[in-house]
Amino acid sequence: MARKWKKNVGSNDSRRKLITALAPKSPISEQYRTIRTNIQFSSIDEEIRVIMITSSGPGEGKSTTAANLAVTFAQLGKKVLLVDADLRKPTVHHTFAANNLVGLTTVLTKQKPLDKAIIDTDEQDLYVLPSGPIPPNPAELLSSKSMEQFMEEARAHFDYIIFDTPPLLAVADPQIIAKQCDGTILVVYSERTEIEQSKKAKELLENSQSKLLGVVLNHKELKNSDYYYYYGTK
Repeated sequence: MARKWKKNVGSNDSRRKLITALAPKSPISEQYRTIRTNIQFSSIDEEIRVIMITSSGPGEGKSTTAANLAVTFAQLGKKVLLVDADLRKPTVHHTFAANNLVGLTTVLTKQKPLDKAIIDTDEQDLYVLPSGPIPPNPAELLSSKSMEQFMEEARAHFDYIIFDTPPLLAVADPQIIAKQCDGTILVVYSERTEIEQSKKAKELLENSQSKLLGVVLNHKELKNSDYYYYYGTK
């Protein structure tokens, strides 16, 4: 039995990040649905079910993108698991106002089974697996046999699995995870992310033999609009 998310706990700022749940008809939510649709179109020849969301550096919006994308897939009636695989600076538990005492690390170290570690959110069909306690050896855990077993179990029980990972240029963890995913989305911050950083991030994904599904341009302000639009491109 999954743990229950108490939606009324936590900061308003954290909950505002889930705009696809709180304001599903907003222009920003529509852009997240566009990203979802683009992912579905990219899987004509092979099914894309396990998706990694990352960025070249910190503060570019990957975690917000991962959470909102997970919501949009759940809104299709698909069973979705959002996994916080940033085992160094996890944030998903803040977004969903949950504790981080149990999560991915406790599953990988066999302290808890997956069904006892996931959080059942108030968004129908959306489940969250926080990072769990921060380990001293994140890369070793993510490249372990336990991680392979976790992936097999998650694939068997969920329609979509979305991984929120650390920035590509910071640590090797995303490259390890990318090898086990069906595709990757790279998030860049408009007028902040440097072109060379983006190119280096793309090279790292190619070296890990990951399929780059597309790039999300985050915080692109449109003239004559009160909104920030988010969109994906190949």
